[in-house]
Amino acid sequence: MIITKSEPFTKDELIKLKEVFDVYIKTVIDINKKVCSAGMDRHFEGEQMLLNQGSKQSDLWGGGVDLETKSIDFNSFINIRPNDNNTSNEIQDIEIRNKYGELMSFFFQEVL
Repeated sequence: MIITKSEPFTKDELIKLKEVFDVYIKTVIDINKKVCSAGMDRHFEGEQMLLNQGSKQSDLWGGGVDLETKSIDFNSFINIRPNDNNTSNEIQDIEIRNKYGELMSFFFQEVL
């Protein structure tokens, strides 16, 4: 189940978001609008959802949270964007990476 919102995920929502991978939740965040789409099988699903809601491609970054280790990762194929100076599936720009990490801590404060 994919849930898109601008507020932290509740315990009940986290249970739903775990349905795809059980211990890992994929996320796509609009780092400008501070909106998170989470719980997808593939990152492009959340990316499309946010694009359809008016997000700009350059503001969308993907990764996820490991619920067992309580760690955030910054890895997604949607991050490979040479036009935005990101040539890897990892978020390379430290400022963008920090914004994404801060927003992940906000959205997943129930588990991080």
